[in-house]
Amino acid sequence: MNDDTFNMDIRKFLKKVGVTSQREIELAVHDALQAGKLIGNEKFAVKMTLEVPALNIRHVIDDEIALE
Repeated sequence: MNDDTFNMDIRKFLKKVGVTSQREIELAVHDALQAGKLIGNEKFAVKMTLEVPALNIRHVIDDEIALE
C-alpha cells in the first residue's frame, strides 16, 4: 500500500463530498427562499452518512446548519 496515494485519494474524495454537498445545500436554500418557503432565519437538522461497504463502515454525522 502506498500511504501517500491512499491519503491523497481520501482527501480528493472528501473535498468532492464537501464542495458538492455545500453547493446542493446552498441551491436548495436559495430556491426555498425564492419560493417563499423560508424566511431566512431557520435552522436545519442535517445528516451525512458515509458508507464503505467493502470495509463495513457506516459513519453518521448529525448536526445543524443555521441561516442566521
